[in-house]
Amino acid sequence: MDRERIFAAVANERRQIATLIDGLDDAQLATPSLCAGWDVKTVAAHLACSLTDGVWVAMRMALRRASMARAIDELARRRAQLPAADIVTTLRQRADYPLSPPLVGPLAPFTDILIHGGDIRIPLNLPFEPDPELATLALDFLTGPWPVGFVPLGRLRGILLHSTDIDRSWGKGAEVRGPAAALMMAVSGRTALLHHLDGPGLPLLQQRLSPT
Repeated sequence: MDRERIFAAVANERRQIATLIDGLDDAQLATPSLCAGWDVKTVAAHLACSLTDGVWVAMRMALRRASMARAIDELARRRAQLPAADIVTTLRQRADYPLSPPLVGPLAPFTDILIHGGDIRIPLNLPFEPDPELATLALDFLTGPWPVGFVPLGRLRGILLHSTDIDRSWGKGAEVRGPAAALMMAVSGRTALLHHLDGPGLPLLQQRLSPT
């Protein structure tokens, strides 16, 4: 997929999430998401941060906090203090912003928003059905050389992932098979869709996803 199609897919996801957040009540916004430590509103705020604060703001804060993860968390929590309507407005008005960070390019923010769409929808018992072709594109990134911040080193060692809905495979080893969206969420550390997966490599993947 070329860069323009990736940017268009991200813009579409931003608009869909904006519409979703706009329709939630306070209790739904406060629902714990699949992203550890963040509720639904904070996940949406994080997605808005990428459009307002930018990569360089996050990098400068990461230097001060000695951690990119801490910087991202602080920025998201800060923006989550704003009314949900402000977050929705940002996602809508800047939906077409072509985010492409150094080294990782547009695939990183694309993968980020696709995963966070699941982080929001699944705990709310809403359908999470990304286009399998988009989910496999995210898997290309997650299993590639630069999934920093998404996939810890060694998580997929000795595991072969096989998407049953688009007939694609990644890696070598014991097979884990299932829909691309479920594979994407599992690879990124989410266990909510593991029941959609099977194969001889699943116990190993489950073990690596378990808290230590």
